[in-house]
Amino acid sequence: MLGEASTKEIAVNRNAQGFGENKTAAKIGGKIAGDARRQLEQESGKPVISQENYLGHLISVPDDDKKR
Repeated sequence: MLGEASTKEIAVNRNAQGFGENKTAAKIGGKIAGDARRQLEQESGKPVISQENYLGHLISVPDDDKKR
């Protein structure tokens, strides 16, 4: 959620137009979210992403999508 919110704010503030500008905003937003996750893991001493909270087993993915 942080990545999406960051990306939206960056795109709106920069008045991003077209694929290229929005792609740049998405990369920056993703970096912000990734940095925040790593900082939280460092401070808490625990991983944010783990086998226990992985939700992939709840979603049925067709075999064609797994090859990508």
